[in-house]
Amino acid sequence: MSLKKMMIKDDLHLESGLRLNKYLSDAGVCSRREADKLIADGLITINGAAAVMGQRVYKGDKVVYKGKQLHIQEELIMLAFNKPEGIECTTDKNNPDNVIDYIHYDKKLFYIGRLDKNSCGLLLLTNDGDLANKIAKSVNSHEKEYIVKVNKKITDEFIQKMSNGVEILETITKKCKVRKIDDDTFDIILTQGLNRQIRRMCKALSYKVVKLKRIRIMNIMLDDLKEGTYRKVTDDELKEMMKAVRR
Repeated sequence: MSLKKMMIKDDLHLESGLRLNKYLSDAGVCSRREADKLIADGLITINGAAAVMGQRVYKGDKVVYKGKQLHIQEELIMLAFNKPEGIECTTDKNNPDNVIDYIHYDKKLFYIGRLDKNSCGLLLLTNDGDLANKIAKSVNSHEKEYIVKVNKKITDEFIQKMSNGVEILETITKKCKVRKIDDDTFDIILTQGLNRQIRRMCKALSYKVVKLKRIRIMNIMLDDLKEGTYRKVTDDELKEMMKAVRR
């Protein structure tokens, strides 16, 4: 049996009850933390009555949000997507460049490890909001790899300073692995997730990023995935990632 099938929600039949915030997360509505706010704001009903914090959902209960009855997602979905430049990591449907409409998947998805609009490369998406939140937090302490092209010749001094830490956003970036590829292109592996970190690091050293592409998140590789397309993460890839996240 595949790992994704094994990760079918084990409380699917709800005989013993399932906490409402987890139910909402498993149903693909949002993360558990966001679910608590929806409950507190009175936006969730169970069997026609306003739900309360800590309430449990049992088999046969009718859970409704925004007039729609919710059901638990039956199978974990994890996609590796090669995001093109110009597509934004947002779920705001009012934004014509939002990543969700671009992918046009038939289930609600949450992105993990955002990329800014002008960057491209690997982006992970899942239908499990709680898992997305957990991985997003964990991934900041795990490796993310990028190929970066800049506007002028890369010097040994630049590589050394990028590797040892650069002052941005009132802090010094963590030491990281930086390798020169050619005169204006380098590979960088981060274990940190500051806002627009690589662009800010380069700017602090009087360089400008011309192109930024993420090629790896933890053990998930972009490889030769065509730009604008996605693939399902394999069972082995998912198993290794989940093992790392639980550490």
